[in-house]
Amino acid sequence: MLRVDDSTRSVLIIVQNLPVPLDRRVWQEATSLRTAGFRVAVICPKSKTYWKGYEKIEGIDIYRYPLLLEADESFLGYFVEFVYCWFATLFLSWKAYIHCPFSLIHACNPPDTYFAIGLLYRPLGVKFVFDHHDLCPDLYVAKGHQAKGMVYRLLLFLERITLRTADLVITTNESYREIAIRRAGASERNIVIVRSGPRRDWARSSRPDAALKQGRKYLVVSLGTIGKQDGIDYLLRAVHLYCSDYAHDTLFAVIGDGPRQMAMRRMAREMNLESAVVFTGRISDQQLCAYLATADLCVDPDPWTEFTNVSTMNKIIEYMSLGKAIVAFDLKEHRRSALEAACYVKPNDIPQYARAVRELLEDQERREQMSRFARARFEGELAWEVSEAHLLCAYQRLSNGSTSAIYKDKAWQASE
Repeated sequence: MLRVDDSTRSVLIIVQNLPVPLDRRVWQEATSLRTAGFRVAVICPKSKTYWKGYEKIEGIDIYRYPLLLEADESFLGYFVEFVYCWFATLFLSWKAYIHCPFSLIHACNPPDTYFAIGLLYRPLGVKFVFDHHDLCPDLYVAKGHQAKGMVYRLLLFLERITLRTADLVITTNESYREIAIRRAGASERNIVIVRSGPRRDWARSSRPDAALKQGRKYLVVSLGTIGKQDGIDYLLRAVHLYCSDYAHDTLFAVIGDGPRQMAMRRMAREMNLESAVVFTGRISDQQLCAYLATADLCVDPDPWTEFTNVSTMNKIIEYMSLGKAIVAFDLKEHRRSALEAACYVKPNDIPQYARAVRELLEDQERREQMSRFARARFEGELAWEVSEAHLLCAYQRLSNGSTSAIYKDKAWQASE
């Protein structure tokens, strides 16, 4: 484990969409930095599970504010949510600074608004690190809006100013890095790629649980947030065709929650899929790993959009960590992540998706080959321990005052 030269360094991490430690990527970043010698504080929203306004976990100070509104499609709802969260974060940042003055602010998007808090602290010598989780302008379009108009131009402006004011940009994949340079004019020297896989031991102790199949021959698992852009409606339409064409021997488990969960449950009822599809909601890591260990196949139904095509889906890497074969639409970053661990379907082709699921379920030898490849690729290139080294090297350079924080992922580029 690389340690920073100055153990008195302190970093404030800001994340809005999930609380910690529930947000695995942010929590792994926080614990890695803490182990490397940083003092770490995190500001995030509360949830039903993580409701305390302040607590200290594994030496990390966590400040939480109540999330009064979680918008899905309404621009007014997003505006109110983002403004409220911004001021709540600013207030808690003052508390964190008084408790322990920080020298770095590490802000995770969405939204692309926390650069302003970074600018407020810059006169105090605080550097700004931007953790680029999502392409906000492209996500806006993926939710059904047009790539034009005042709101879209505003999102592009916020993205540009955030990327240009950051002393270090942490991005999740090569596509995001290219967009940051091309569209926002970010400095190539200040960008490092840190991917989002779990740790190698995340699911090693997991064991299959036959009861999760509810008497069916096969279990197919879909994991992730259930939002408008996440493709669960595509999956349900594929399941409807699947149940019409093949034996009723497969259970589909949809794991996760989100603003569209109730709508997707209604859609499943209207399509008479209650016996074929189970919605688990958000479950513990232990339960999640049991489902993944039991699964015969995992699926990613994200349809092709400008956003999904260049975004790395955490679920893909989590599937691979347990050596699971995957069916997914043919998207650029799906291929870069999974390579031979996935069967790729023509984008947004629902009938082909249903056929691919059945064909792979019936081809055990192919699934076993894909499984071996998935596990080896995860262990060697996608596990958090690999990304952690890139994160800490970038922080080391930033802490030492270097403006050259670039990292060239040679192994990854060679695999493309």
